[in-house]
Parts: sequence; C-alpha cells; structure tokens
Amino acid sequence: MSLIANIVGFSLFGLAARVGQLGIQKRPLFDNPIGHAVAMGTFGFAGYWAYQWDQRAAVLLAAKRAEIAERREKAEGASST
Repeated sequence: MSLIANIVGFSLFGLAARVGQLGIQKRPLFDNPIGHAVAMGTFGFAGYWAYQWDQRAAVLLAAKRAEIAERREKAEGASST
C-alpha cells in the first residue's frame, strides 16, 4: 500500500469518525468545518505513522530472516561434516 493511499484512507476514516460523532450528538454536520480538518489531519498523521512503522518492520523482518537463514546454513554445514 502506498503512502498517499494510507494517509488518504486514514484521513477519510477520521472524517467519518467526526461525522459519526456529530451525528450521535445530533449537531449540524457543517457547523464547524475546522473540526473536520483537525480530525482528518490527526488521522492522516496516524496513517503516515502506521506506514512508516510498517516499512521499518519489513526491514527488520527481512534482516531477521536473513540472519536465521545464515544460521541454518552454518548448522547444516557443520552437521554434514
């Protein structure tokens, strides 16, 4: 998933959460558009953070898999001798 898609998806979820909140409170949806922008910005930042976390986790997992493969290779070489 790309960075932009992640940010936009989280931002739209933030907008939906804000609209849902106002619906529960039975307040007008377009009364305070700044609140919508704040919710979208906050959730968009969460989407950016989640994307960065996912990228970092993928790098760590790849390094760990390479390390495990190297250990297995050494163990196979030692046991066959």
